[in-house]
Amino acid sequence: MTTSLQDGQSAAGRAAARDSPLAAQVCGAAQGRGDARDLVPAPWLHARALLPPPDGTRGCAADRRKKKDLDVLEMPSIPNPFPELCCSPFTSVLSAGLFPKANSRKKQVIKVYSEDETSRALEVPSDITARDVCQLLILKNHYIDDHSWTLFEHLPHIGLERTIEDHELVIEVLSNWGMEEENKLYFRKNYAKYEFFKNPMYFFPEHMVSFATETNGEISPTQILQMFLSSSTYPEIHGFLHAKEQGKKSWKKIYFLLRRSGLYFSTKGTSKEPRHLQFFSEFGNSDIYVSLAGKKKHGAPTNYGFCFKPNKAGGPRDLKMLCAEEEQSRTCWVTAIRLFKYGMQLYQNYMHPYQGRSGCSSQSISPMFQVLEKHTALQETQKMQAKIQRSISENSLVAMDFSGQKSRVIENPTEALSVAVEEGLAWRKKGCLRLGTHGSPTASSQSCATNMAIHRSQPWFHHKISREEAQRLIIQQGLVDGVFLVRDSQSNPKTFVLSMSHGQKIKHFQIIPVEDDGEMFHTLDDGHTRFTDLIQLVEFYQLNKGVLPCKLKHYCARIAL
Repeated sequence: MTTSLQDGQSAAGRAAARDSPLAAQVCGAAQGRGDARDLVPAPWLHARALLPPPDGTRGCAADRRKKKDLDVLEMPSIPNPFPELCCSPFTSVLSAGLFPKANSRKKQVIKVYSEDETSRALEVPSDITARDVCQLLILKNHYIDDHSWTLFEHLPHIGLERTIEDHELVIEVLSNWGMEEENKLYFRKNYAKYEFFKNPMYFFPEHMVSFATETNGEISPTQILQMFLSSSTYPEIHGFLHAKEQGKKSWKKIYFLLRRSGLYFSTKGTSKEPRHLQFFSEFGNSDIYVSLAGKKKHGAPTNYGFCFKPNKAGGPRDLKMLCAEEEQSRTCWVTAIRLFKYGMQLYQNYMHPYQGRSGCSSQSISPMFQVLEKHTALQETQKMQAKIQRSISENSLVAMDFSGQKSRVIENPTEALSVAVEEGLAWRKKGCLRLGTHGSPTASSQSCATNMAIHRSQPWFHHKISREEAQRLIIQQGLVDGVFLVRDSQSNPKTFVLSMSHGQKIKHFQIIPVEDDGEMFHTLDDGHTRFTDLIQLVEFYQLNKGVLPCKLKHYCARIAL
């Protein structure tokens, strides 16, 4: 019975093939597979082919459909202009590996603030680092990337702040925040973030550094830095700190000792014997924070406070508060703790800011030490060469007088100095009219008025901020030599003040207006060097030290996101 049915279906299929080419193709495919039962549409096609048309109209429609199918089958195929897009997915030009996998990384929205309290929301993946966030904000705001942009964690309810290291995961930092805490992420510059790699002598005073083992000869600051990064040897940081007693408001002055294993304090004076040392805090499960308002928030004896805070969310009782006598001491303690905690990872962040999250393997430590030694040796060689070239060039320079018909060498040093001062004053008087006054008195007064106010558009000028606010801005952006800003004077409304950092201290210099022949000038040295506006003054001291302790290098600016 089954055989006859299959034969009947095959005969019906052959009859249908004579009437419909499409049925012929389908039946041929089924016969090629050797099993007509797999062909689902076959009975429908067979029944339709065996039924006679009810009238002539349907027969004509069938003829037209047959002719159309024949035309379609006889139509030549059009070559594919993009054959590479139709290849096997394993050999595709546009490989699936080039496209991000769907939902491969969870994303989260974070909010970042600037110093003027403007903010920007960013949608970031869960494994984004602090350096990646900074790079994203730099690109979005078209800032210049000088590797000093930093992400800060700000805890206003307890008055603490810390630098989020470039390799840290931002989402992990946010996960440690409490639900009701109004913590913030700040984006600003920090010139001192890796300054200890460039100038270690400013960060580790001799009276605060000692060594666990005996050393032969004097140890340079660069060698001290290498010891911090080494896993075998390490220096010890020691000194007196004010510590807040647990659960009390009182502070006690104690002798502390910082080692790789943690921070210890002595129960007997300055003794370093093991029986007199007690453990205070470790680094693995804690972060180091700087106190912003230690006196006001915690009743600290000075404003140079710092503390250890556990990584997991905890209250003020879990804080271990400390306070130093001066800013240089606090900087030394905080820098040493960062080096002990992160070690070579900090040096990798400094040398390769765009390398990503890959850790620092033990195999790469030795080459990095070699790079550090070569870098330090190169710096010292360059300094020596610069000194030699400067001495050679200064010895070969002579003062010349070109005022007469013939030039002459000025051999008298006093005469050479007076000529230099006169030429400098004449040059600055000419510069007063550099905006073009066309000899008009009205235009001249307008030009001088413009010169007196042109500085307001400069990023280094801060209008009507106090001395304390200026110091706070400079400390926030790093106590590196040459960090500066210009502000209005509070004591004298007609004068300005240049605030700058040098030697881990902030110094203030008053800029006095001087009038000469009806024209106004600015001066820092009682009129010996005069400038028509503050822009000229800043540009001069960026190139020349003059009466300042060092050249102006980095300006403090409040950026908006």
